[in-house]
Amino acid sequence: MAKTLLETIRIEEGKAHNLHYHQARFDRSRKALFRATTSIELQKHIVPPKEGLYRCRILYMEDIESVEYLPYTPKTVNRLKVVRNDTLEYRYKYADRTPLDAMLEAHPDADEIIIEQNGLLTDTTIANIAFYDGSRWLTPKTPLLEGTMRASLLESGKLRKADIRAHDIARYTHVALMNAMIGFKILKAVTIT
Repeated sequence: MAKTLLETIRIEEGKAHNLHYHQARFDRSRKALFRATTSIELQKHIVPPKEGLYRCRILYMEDIESVEYLPYTPKTVNRLKVVRNDTLEYRYKYADRTPLDAMLEAHPDADEIIIEQNGLLTDTTIANIAFYDGSRWLTPKTPLLEGTMRASLLESGKLRKADIRAHDIARYTHVALMNAMIGFKILKAVTIT
């Protein structure tokens, strides 16, 4: 049975951010999962509030099912924990986040978890991740989900892909989370266990 997919787009003062990257993922997902051949232009379905910061939440399968605008408040992340799960599959951005939410709830000592698969770090439950080695920002080669902000930063050359293991974390000077809503956020005073 097909699952409902989700696109989350940052709307700031009436403007949709990184829409080109959201459109590309939307098109890829519809084609791969539903064999969709017709084009749907997201821009034509987005009529955002003119003021404020919102999370535009688009639910879709072969066609768009709903579009809503939710006021956005960022999550505070001070404690990260590496958690291994070699079976989780989240290649497409599904609306049902039950497996991700369950993993996070199982670790109440962390604000967010970094998911490790087959010895390599992937993502957190809410964002792609990057580490700074003193001269460049590196992001896992094999994320759970290829995020739109990550795609934008890779294309611009601000990020490079690398295999990153849990035991490598100590050699990095900074860690950042990135997704459509928070952009590229360097975490201050974060602890990683």
